[in-house]
Amino acid sequence: MSFPKIIILPICILLLSGCNGQKSTNLDLSQPSTPSASSPSSQVTTKSQPPTDKIVALNTSYGQILIKLYTKEAPNTTANFLKKIDSGFYRQLTFHRVDPGFVVQGGDLLGNGTGGSTIKSEINNIPFRRASVGLARGQVKELSNDSQFFVCLSDDGCRHLTNDYVNFGEIVSGMEFVDQIKPGDKIIDIIDKTK
Repeated sequence: MSFPKIIILPICILLLSGCNGQKSTNLDLSQPSTPSASSPSSQVTTKSQPPTDKIVALNTSYGQILIKLYTKEAPNTTANFLKKIDSGFYRQLTFHRVDPGFVVQGGDLLGNGTGGSTIKSEINNIPFRRASVGLARGQVKELSNDSQFFVCLSDDGCRHLTNDYVNFGEIVSGMEFVDQIKPGDKIIDIIDKTK
């Protein structure tokens, strides 16, 4: 009698393990298997936060330069920059300053480094290094230019700007195009990539 119990017990376990209360589905084996949006394996169970950093594209004759903006660390600066971008302010302005090993600077409506208004400086401790994007300013540390921005060309050349200038973004793609910019080159346009 113990022999049939040994056989019946594994059979019952196998039968019960196949009963999960879900309908079976027919699989089309002629197509590669990819999870569908409704399949449990493709559903994300963790809550994700929306990205807070915005990406803008600065278009030049050399190519497109993508800039990630630090919206948390410099909220007013980045909001002002985005407002100017949305209005088309930067379209066809020039890069008026190119200082090898230091910065490329543009965004001056007058094209000579003297134009623009002021905005309260949002000095932060983000280190300036190659590809950092900052706001130009005059002698008063508390006020920055509201339109002129610069891109750092080297770590050594820009390190001393940390904690003295507003660091509000970084180049995430296209730094090779920044390296080609010459004085007088145009900003074809800057567009918001994360709208």
